[in-house]
Amino acid sequence: MTRPPISETTSAPTVSERFLGTPTDLGRDATRDISAALTAILADVFALYFKTKNFHWHMSGHHFRDYHLLLDEQSDQIFGMTDLLAERTRKLGGTTIRSISDVARRQRILDNNAAYVDPTGMLAELHGDNKLLVSELRRVHELCASYNDVASTSLVEVWIDETERRCWFLYESGRPAKVM
Repeated sequence: MTRPPISETTSAPTVSERFLGTPTDLGRDATRDISAALTAILADVFALYFKTKNFHWHMSGHHFRDYHLLLDEQSDQIFGMTDLLAERTRKLGGTTIRSISDVARRQRILDNNAAYVDPTGMLAELHGDNKLLVSELRRVHELCASYNDVASTSLVEVWIDETERRCWFLYESGRPAKVM
């Protein structure tokens, strides 16, 4: 049995790699870059989850029931991404989010702490946030593909589709009905 060649650029493992690293054939650069990208996505996903739940809890108005249920369904789907993102990062040998303050330092999706947001404003803001997430997911997809990380690429493809669907529902729910 022959061993695969060892890269000449391999150096001694870092402290984090010695204690937390998971062996992968993707290499150090892939582990570093993909882990960082997935962790940034994870921070955005947590921020989007909290905002979606915030708007779910504070929904009001004529379409309360429909919007309340829509945002509950979407927040469940968003939360479902979190464990997969973190575990994929760990499978690669990287580290991930450790606390709420860690999320706050990394997130690109802005919080909304307003005392009141009208329902159409909530839907529009979440639509914009989901569009931002799709854009970031596409960037991460390209990165994963460049390292031939098929597993991460595959997961990201599903999340792109789910996020595009959320965008569609938010857009259609928030625009006025057109009378024919």
